[in-house]
Amino acid sequence: MDLEAVRTFVAAADAGRFQEAAAELAVTQQAVSKRIAALERGLGVRLFTRTTRGSELTIDGQAFLPHARELLRVAERAAASVRSGRRPLRVDVIASRGAAAGLMRGFHRAHPEIELDVVMLLDIETAVSAIRSGTIDASFRAVAAPGRPLPEDIESVRVLDEPLQLLTGPAHALANARSVTVAQLVGHRIWMPGIVPGTEWAAYYDDLVAEFGLTIEATGPNFGSDALLDTVADTPALATFMGEHTRLVWPAGHGLRRIPVTDPTPVYPHSLLWHRHNPHPALTTLRTHLTTTTPVPGTAGTWTPPWATPWRSLPA
Repeated sequence: MDLEAVRTFVAAADAGRFQEAAAELAVTQQAVSKRIAALERGLGVRLFTRTTRGSELTIDGQAFLPHARELLRVAERAAASVRSGRRPLRVDVIASRGAAAGLMRGFHRAHPEIELDVVMLLDIETAVSAIRSGTIDASFRAVAAPGRPLPEDIESVRVLDEPLQLLTGPAHALANARSVTVAQLVGHRIWMPGIVPGTEWAAYYDDLVAEFGLTIEATGPNFGSDALLDTVADTPALATFMGEHTRLVWPAGHGLRRIPVTDPTPVYPHSLLWHRHNPHPALTTLRTHLTTTTPVPGTAGTWTPPWATPWRSLPA
């Protein structure tokens, strides 16, 4: 059903004269007549009768009028739901317990008036496609892995360096250390079944292994974080890496230890990605929030892969 014809019908019904409806809609009286005639043909009924005073609704017109008004209200709500600034800001955080989710929780606490839709997408190609199509407004990623440049219409800025920590069970050889150096990790088995080939975090850990000669194993099925924690707690020969801002909870009986890694501290570089022509006003608010809450860290004593996006000021 042609919404312009429905809108014209409602205007004519309210005005009582086609001429006044035409003036209200800024069209000719002939256009009003044609639209209503097309609507009548589509419905198979007469909606108006001509009188000396103008036009009056028929019985069918009177029956159709409240439904026509509702059609226009629904159409307006549908348009408003995707209109920039009037729909929720949609942001991909990859996983619910990671650092990016924590950044968005902080943003929500600081700006509760901004509606948010938080989604979780696995790989960067899916996230970039969603940004370009307008399905999401932004995504947190590590960029730009070798051979995988971002499209020219995608902007990115580094917003958080997250130190890695070693997670061990109580019987692991390093369990009682207050901190461990990267060199001390050589020869230890670090089990990370969540590494997905082709992702940016797989590229990160490949470079970490190449740089420091570590042993990172991604073997076995990935049954999720609970199974990983159970295995690390029960297996003295295995440890895993965990981001400092990753929020995981485990039973007290597991006796797991989170141990800082130093000399250097590997840090995971989180960046915010968005489309350069995205007009959503809350996107600017998000970037401003990240500027004020995640200041540029010192780089002395840390390691990131050479391809990581360098720190720079967020654009306005």
